[in-house]
Amino acid sequence: MSFTLMAVLTEVAAEHDLSLTQLRVLGILRDREPTMADLATFTGLERSTMSGLIDRAAQRGLVTKTADPHDGRSVRVTLTESARRLVPVITAAVGDRITPLTDQLSAAEQKRLTALLTKALGH
Repeated sequence: MSFTLMAVLTEVAAEHDLSLTQLRVLGILRDREPTMADLATFTGLERSTMSGLIDRAAQRGLVTKTADPHDGRSVRVTLTESARRLVPVITAAVGDRITPLTDQLSAAEQKRLTALLTKALGH
């Protein structure tokens, strides 16, 4: 399943001229405004790698960087309005590709799968 999901994410990212990592960053940023350090932690990337990735995303108009009001040494990253409009399009495209997988499950099985994945993720 993980290979299938990674293939779906990679395909959708490519359709929008994004790398898989850029797609992951958009997903992280859709509901939070983390610092660069937080993004590095979320993605498992080195801070210098994350810095370059965010710089390129900013050049593409996907994110903005602002000084953290509470810590002048930190930089917060937020989605731009154009990226915010792109996120639901990407989410729908991923959903369209995953739905055939979950449609093979009964409603009870889908509910159980959701409960198990939620528990495994510690939510």
